[in-house]
Parts: sequence; structure tokens; C-alpha cells
Amino acid sequence: MASSKPTFEKAMKQLELIVQELESGTLPLEKSLKKFEEGMALSRYCNEKLEETERRISLLTADEEGNPVEAPFGSEKGQDDSL
Repeated sequence: MASSKPTFEKAMKQLELIVQELESGTLPLEKSLKKFEEGMALSRYCNEKLEETERRISLLTADEEGNPVEAPFGSEKGQDDSL
């Protein structure tokens, strides 16, 4: 694997492939353990990316005082939601 971090999408795809391999039950024990370790690392990476994204969204959707503003996805201030 390259030293640079994969994109979230690539990491998720790689994690899906690892899960499929592990579920197949055809890997020897040692290889299964290596794949499991790799999958756990990818899972942590994806979770960190999701948490980082959630923090960024929270900052972007805060009001002038820094309080979070909840709105349905896709709605913007001043947009008519009555359609």
C-alpha cells in the first residue's frame, strides 16, 4: 500500500473487498488475521474522516454566535421550503 492516505471512497471500497474476502472463509488463518488488521485500520481511517467532515459541516452551519443551526439537507437560508 502507498504511504499516502487513500481517499475516503477508496478506503471504503478496499474495506468492502476485505470484508468479502474474510466472509468467503477461504483464507488461511494468518492471512485472515492480516486482512482483519488492515480492515480495522481502514475502518478507523474512515471513521476519522467522517468525524472530521461532521466537524467541518457543524462549523459551516453555525450561526453568528457559533451555535449550531439545524436545517433539512439541501435547504438554504432564504430558500422557500413550501414547494
